[in-house]
Amino acid sequence: MKNRILYIIFLGILVTSCSDDFMEPESRSTFDNQYIYSNVDDARNGVNAIYSYFNQDAFRSRLSNNMAGNTDIEHSSGWTSEADRYQIWDLEALPSNRDLDIVWTYAYRAIRDANISIESIRASGSLESTDANEQADFYQLLGEAYTLRAYWYSMLIFYFGDVPYVTSAPVAGDDFNLPKTDRNEILSGVIQDLIDIESNMKWADELPYGIEQVSREYTMGMIARLSLQRGGYFLKPDLTMDRESDYLDYYQIAKEYSQKLVELKDRPLPRDFRQVFLNQAKFISPVNSDVLFEVPFSLNSGDVGWNIGITVIGGPTAAHDYGSGNNYMSIPPTYYFSFDTLDIRRDVTCGLYQINEQFEKEFVEASYDISQGKWSRHFLDNPPGASSAKGTGINWPMMRYSDVLLMYAEAENELNGPTNLAQEALARVRQRAFEDTYWPEKVDQYINSISGSKESFFEAIVDERAWEFGGEMIRKYELIRWGIYAEKTQETVEELKNLADAAYNGTTDLPIYMYWKTDESGDFEILNPNRKVVAPPDDTWNQVPFLLSLHSDETQYQEWILYDWENYYNGPNPGVARYIFPIPTIAIENSQGTLKNDGYGF
Repeated sequence: MKNRILYIIFLGILVTSCSDDFMEPESRSTFDNQYIYSNVDDARNGVNAIYSYFNQDAFRSRLSNNMAGNTDIEHSSGWTSEADRYQIWDLEALPSNRDLDIVWTYAYRAIRDANISIESIRASGSLESTDANEQADFYQLLGEAYTLRAYWYSMLIFYFGDVPYVTSAPVAGDDFNLPKTDRNEILSGVIQDLIDIESNMKWADELPYGIEQVSREYTMGMIARLSLQRGGYFLKPDLTMDRESDYLDYYQIAKEYSQKLVELKDRPLPRDFRQVFLNQAKFISPVNSDVLFEVPFSLNSGDVGWNIGITVIGGPTAAHDYGSGNNYMSIPPTYYFSFDTLDIRRDVTCGLYQINEQFEKEFVEASYDISQGKWSRHFLDNPPGASSAKGTGINWPMMRYSDVLLMYAEAENELNGPTNLAQEALARVRQRAFEDTYWPEKVDQYINSISGSKESFFEAIVDERAWEFGGEMIRKYELIRWGIYAEKTQETVEELKNLADAAYNGTTDLPIYMYWKTDESGDFEILNPNRKVVAPPDDTWNQVPFLLSLHSDETQYQEWILYDWENYYNGPNPGVARYIFPIPTIAIENSQGTLKNDGYGF
């Protein structure tokens, strides 16, 4: 589908203005909008403009993965540099931070183009067309615009808190300098927008681009996700966490729409967990499967497999043509060892190898180099070139059906406790994680053991979402809405210290060293991924310090353990993660005094 997706991503740019001021974009004329939205094909081009912002750095290398750490399952070191992305990783970003400026600017450009599409479609008369096909097509386009706008508002709220709520297309003479609106008012508004439109949208199997296009199932999933955000905790300017008193109303909405999707468009989760992500590197996008929507990067576009995924060491001197890709967000060994050893998701999610210049697998240097194993440029069928880096064309998953099942289980539990309905939804996700011979113990007995109370079932949901979505960079948003961001990062640090001490003292059954080799068939093999061994059976095995690499003779623990998460639990208000960032300087200046950075310790 890549040739058609090249069209959907980039044609939108042709109808997008290039104004530098998010609040004061170049206005399109009424005539232009009437022309663009006078028929389905041209209106499609107008809505494509909204999709085009996924191909900007604001999303492809920032919101999608680079800015979505640190958490208990994904992390990077921010304290080692004052560069823009390091400031964000360390929760110490300045208003002058260029990455924040990029996200703010392009989010509001996407919102602007969504507003243009929404108003123009509603004014076109096509929603009242006597041609049923034309009417259905325009309702679908309208739903796409509303859903994409809701996504960008969700991200703005997670990163900046209260922000201006722009819902009208730009018109010359309007006052573009809008004040902040309470984030919960914004979320309530965009949720209602999606509730009003979803029933008029089309399923992915009815769309020309399938899951590479916003569909009814993705919009329904977004209603549930946004409702959990609205019903969850948020950081207030006084650096305390709170939630609105009506939060259960939004858990009810999350339950209703996740349940509605299951009832109207259920599908089995594909048994092959690895293939779900290989599909993105193979340019396969099956409908009625796990992925509900994935960002359709065109060939020579997108950063998946460049700044996230299994490392590939390439370049002009390499013996392969796959280029170079690294991993900005590694996976801590605490997460790796949190998995049941029989859980097939672990070895898909946690990459213990990299690809060297000879195009051979070799073990990562140490336990702090575990990568997100779900993607890599070496999975591509056609190597992109020895000197290539960015632009792999690998799509990025925005939501999966397993997410809907777990949101349903979570919402049902919050409202009614661990009912049979909640247990069944959780069971469906766990069944894929284990071979069916293990279901009696790993699914049935496990779920029975954690269903004694609402609290224990919730903790199981927190764990299950970690195991299911590791590396997909949504954990940050979950920890925020659960109000446990600081708690989980501090737990991670303490657990890493415990692993380091046990390895140094020899009091652990986990692998102090790991042993690996490439066998006679050329296959990469790890001798002891789960347990300590005293020595390998022969000298064909390579030895790598694993948990022992967490220890430092100088500082007792490696510095990354001491500092990578420190500001997440020991920041301006210890015990609360200050995840909100300042509004960029340029936005403050352009607002002519309407906006300012107040609160949050700025």
